[in-house]
Amino acid sequence: MKYFIILVMMTLMGSFASMFLKKASGKETILKMLKDKNIYIGGMLYLMAALLNIYVLKFLEYSTVLPLTAITYIWTLIISHTLLKEKISRKKICGVVAIIVGVILIAI
Repeated sequence: MKYFIILVMMTLMGSFASMFLKKASGKETILKMLKDKNIYIGGMLYLMAALLNIYVLKFLEYSTVLPLTAITYIWTLIISHTLLKEKISRKKICGVVAIIVGVILIAI
């Protein structure tokens, strides 16, 4: 159970990493983007998520871990709606529901 909690934390970190990189992407030039702290926060979160992924793979089967990383898409949808104020379409919601069903089927 402990490793599944770590896996969920890893997916959450990955989603927040993407959000910070999205914020950094709004700069006009690459140089301004490189000066933005968001790119470094996002990069560090991705690195930490990758290290957690490696750690979890040590204890859980690859065929379990990789599909469960799809939880990232659920977090991404929530973060994009709540923090970035993006609109969520029915199509996206259906996609996330399909992911949740798939994750449940793999986890059991």
